[in-house]
Amino acid sequence: MLLFVGLTYISVSAQEKVAKIEFKSDVIDYGEIAQGSDGVRIFEFTNTGNAPLIITSVKSTCGCTIPKKPEEPILPGKMGKIEVKYDTNRPGHIRKTIMVTSNADTPNVSLKIKGKVIPPDSGSKK
Repeated sequence: MLLFVGLTYISVSAQEKVAKIEFKSDVIDYGEIAQGSDGVRIFEFTNTGNAPLIITSVKSTCGCTIPKKPEEPILPGKMGKIEVKYDTNRPGHIRKTIMVTSNADTPNVSLKIKGKVIPPDSGSKK
């Protein structure tokens, strides 16, 4: 009986160790930006769990958005960053989704970027 109680306690204790990912914001609004301007933005997050957070994958819905994940585990209580670079040489509206996969209690999180790339004036009159 004592062995059973001990194993149950160990099992419950092991289950309590979990990484949790909490983003400062899950949307980045570029607003209106000039064509060819810097398209790099950062999603900041914190591991609010009590186990190391491992980001296994960060993927975009298209090739115009290149996300970059942290390579090292994020320890409990520490912050991490996911860099996103949008190709601002494409004028028009920005509406893209980035999928983040990790070992967190919520293993899949979708982040969004939005905004509008404005082409330079062509033939403005004075």
